[in-house]
Amino acid sequence: MHRWSRVFVWVACVTTTYGCARNPATGRPQLSLISESQEVAMGRESAAEISRTLGLVDDRALQSYVSDIGQRLAADSERPELPWEFHVVDDPVANAFALPGGFIYVTRGMLALMTSEAQLASVLGHEIGHVTARHSVNQISKQQLAQLGLGLGAVLVPEVRPLQSLLGTGLGLLFLKFSRDDEREADQLGFRYINDHRYAVSEFAEVFRALDRSATRDEGAIPGWLTTHPAPDERVRSAEERTRATPPQADARVARDVFLRRIDDLVYGADPRDGFFRDGIFFHPRLRFQITFPSGWETANLTQAVVAAAPQNRAVMQLTIAGNGDPEQSLVAFFRDAGVRPGRTARTTVSGQPAALGEFEAQTEQGSIAGIVGFLSFRQQTYQVVGYTSGDQYSRHAGQFERVFRSFEPVTSQSVLAVRPQRIDIVQLPRPTTVEELRRQSASDVSVDQLALINQLPGADARIEAGTLVKQIVGPALAGRSAAR
Repeated sequence: MHRWSRVFVWVACVTTTYGCARNPATGRPQLSLISESQEVAMGRESAAEISRTLGLVDDRALQSYVSDIGQRLAADSERPELPWEFHVVDDPVANAFALPGGFIYVTRGMLALMTSEAQLASVLGHEIGHVTARHSVNQISKQQLAQLGLGLGAVLVPEVRPLQSLLGTGLGLLFLKFSRDDEREADQLGFRYINDHRYAVSEFAEVFRALDRSATRDEGAIPGWLTTHPAPDERVRSAEERTRATPPQADARVARDVFLRRIDDLVYGADPRDGFFRDGIFFHPRLRFQITFPSGWETANLTQAVVAAAPQNRAVMQLTIAGNGDPEQSLVAFFRDAGVRPGRTARTTVSGQPAALGEFEAQTEQGSIAGIVGFLSFRQQTYQVVGYTSGDQYSRHAGQFERVFRSFEPVTSQSVLAVRPQRIDIVQLPRPTTVEELRRQSASDVSVDQLALINQLPGADARIEAGTLVKQIVGPALAGRSAAR
């Protein structure tokens, strides 16, 4: 433990009536102001929010497969009594995360990057390690102590950062950052868990290699595992050192083919059915609407919102679902709850559907802002469109805000409504081949580098033996798609 962290824990233990506990996984003293029942309650509440907002992959067999592996590992951990849950999140970014109390998630993007059950067990073991070592509880406890005014958190523990709502759960727990020492400890624990279950520990390092390669590709967000974790090359070296120091097991389980067959037909990359942009128009095939944003604005389709920003961020717009209430009542509720000053309002229609529109002003720490908020009903949903800018720029952007709102309309293009995502296709090679040859055989426009990455092969010339199971990507990438989910 870092020297200042030891001082911090000691001070916390002598200045609070409770709070000094032992790390269940390591036996070392650890700051804890949260009971186990509170830990589980926070995790359970956040898990419900994740299921509602991020969504889970709709594949019972795959969910059961991942859960069975996680449950076996967790049952032999230091905290088997927790209500462990393991789920696959419907997100294309390679990531995995653990909530307090034993609620663990791996994304389909992470599954697409891995090539064996031993690698999946390594990821789940790492996340189990965060829970058994109560890393979330320790970080939240530091936040609590800092906010209680003790004043030592920011001085002695640099990684302490204020949360927007310390005791709130929901998605806020996803932004709780573990320290690098926490990550190293979770690696050590995960390595031990998979070795105890006779998985091939050499596969632990392969996960980090794949994540490192994924992060260096200029194709989107850095995998979440790499944003706060130790450098991938350090983790590879550490995993290799642990592997060399671990007595080999003759029957160590890799289960490559079992894993690959389980992810056959899994959606690959962003799912265009959940929304995509083309030439400034956002299409949402599942919800059957489209909306047009100004030319030159940066746009993104997030899990819960579609956002657009003018150059230099001089103005921002956001589209969200606001329940299914009456548009006029929704407008009244917005002015009541958002802490803004209402301006002119109007009842109107958009694409023949009832709508309500209003102006607003607000004072912030950065100065005054002004904007337009509109609500409209469409297919038993109420949509909210908000546009705002600085008070002195409002007259320049007001017309754009209203035009975007009024551009909301049903999707009529059958090609848009019929769009389908790319998928992973697991095939057995009838003869020896290279990645380059495999790419030419693929019924998609996936690149050679991408195909090599997801099969964890070094490059285009890598030779693959006959009879090997490999991943191909089927289905064309959608032209013009950007930042979709």
